[in-house]
Amino acid sequence: MLKLSVLDQSPIREGGTAAQAIRETLALARAVDELGYHRFWLAEHHNTSGLASAAPEVLIPLVAAQTSRLRVGSGGVMLTHYSAYKVAEVFRTLEAMYPGRIDLGLGRAPGSGHRPALALARGGSRMSLEHYPQQIFDLLGYLSDDLPDDHPFHDIRATPVAETMPAVWLLGSSAESAMLAGEMGLAYSHAHFINAATTAQSLEIYRRCFRPSPWLAQPQVSLGVSAVCAPTEEEAIRLSWSRYCWRFRHGAVPSVETALAFEYSPAELEYIEYSRPRAAIGDPQQVREKLTTLATEFEADELVLLTITYDFEHRVRSYRLIAEALALEPAPPARVV
Repeated sequence: MLKLSVLDQSPIREGGTAAQAIRETLALARAVDELGYHRFWLAEHHNTSGLASAAPEVLIPLVAAQTSRLRVGSGGVMLTHYSAYKVAEVFRTLEAMYPGRIDLGLGRAPGSGHRPALALARGGSRMSLEHYPQQIFDLLGYLSDDLPDDHPFHDIRATPVAETMPAVWLLGSSAESAMLAGEMGLAYSHAHFINAATTAQSLEIYRRCFRPSPWLAQPQVSLGVSAVCAPTEEEAIRLSWSRYCWRFRHGAVPSVETALAFEYSPAELEYIEYSRPRAAIGDPQQVREKLTTLATEFEADELVLLTITYDFEHRVRSYRLIAEALALEPAPPARVV
């Protein structure tokens, strides 16, 4: 059965606050946990007034504490900003708190512009992308207590030591990330909502390059998909304008009315016309057909859905309608003692 999961960016709506966006992230996690979604990933973005998702490692334990069935993790940690050792200790701590439920999704994109990336690296010591594979190698070594003897820190242990290990995923939207995931024997999540043009090539490369590893015996693929579901196609398309307008306006997520009144350039309208068919936008039957087609076409084990609407209630409703359309198994009702 196709697994459905959630990628959440804690969007801040126009007139709203970051605190409100974080509370809504927690409420969404509780809702999708009950609906039968498989995992809940929290994004990392910096220097933006439209998203409150700067620190997934802070939100992960809050989400895990308020849910019971979901796997919870990062979507993802932008590893080039950080010490592999420190990331290993953070996620070992999370795994000790919630064994068997933690995912460590890794990305190489900055999640910000150039200057915020320098600020994150204490003014200029950020590792270049060429060091990214070595950082992953080091991180896996710290998580598994298996750094080679000739490693300069082979005698250093990431603590606390947990009985289980977080599941490690590489996230990407390019052939380079897919190849790296395959060669390292890690699960791979392709951001179809960012770069649909490279999905087929990236997944072909991932599967061709995959080498079984201590972390994974065979390829494991998920696909990140933008989705908006409403009772009617007309309403779903109308709601989707908030996200498209936000992409061009920046700042907080605008209302539908603001988005529809926005003066789009011809290039912006062309982008919307290109990207909308690659998303899952429509009524429940249309969204079900789009998602199952994507999963079949790309042989994905799982779809990770990203939904941004101005009204939080519409976001929750979208995930609920999709869960019902794809017959997810909801959580059993709570026992009354």
